[in-house]
Amino acid sequence: MEEIQAKTGKFALNHGLIVGVIGIAFAIMLYTMDMHYERGIAVQGTQTLILIAGIVLGVYQFRKANSGFLTISEALKVGAGVALIAAIMGLLYFYVFSNFVEPDFMDHMYEIGKQQALENNPKLTEEQLNQGIEMQKQFAWMNYPIILIMNILIGLVVGLVVGLILKKDKPTY
Repeated sequence: MEEIQAKTGKFALNHGLIVGVIGIAFAIMLYTMDMHYERGIAVQGTQTLILIAGIVLGVYQFRKANSGFLTISEALKVGAGVALIAAIMGLLYFYVFSNFVEPDFMDHMYEIGKQQALENNPKLTEEQLNQGIEMQKQFAWMNYPIILIMNILIGLVVGLVVGLILKKDKPTY
């Protein structure tokens, strides 16, 4: 009697969707509390913890469905998959939010960045600050692939660590 092998893609998709929905709910919560311009350690840390928890849960659930067996390769696939799906959902939400819900969001972010740059470096002139903002606007599209890559790297690292902890090979007999 053969056992049915669990599929990593199914777990990556399911848990990636869950992490994406929770991440979007967190972003909506920040928006309703008028904290959506906050980029402090608490906000970033919470978003990262949501992702890590989803990856750990996804790998653990995969192992459970796979008769208690898990290879590092499977853990990496689930981790990267969860992170990729969650990142795509987050980027889609951000696109809709910044283009339709609050179209001047990026302008506000640039203004906040300008104020922080002036506080950190008071010798900058207004012209230098404006040049920096214009440069940021030209390369704003780079944020999308960078976020995808960073999420996948986090997924791979967390998947590797969880895979090393939960690894259990099938017996060879």
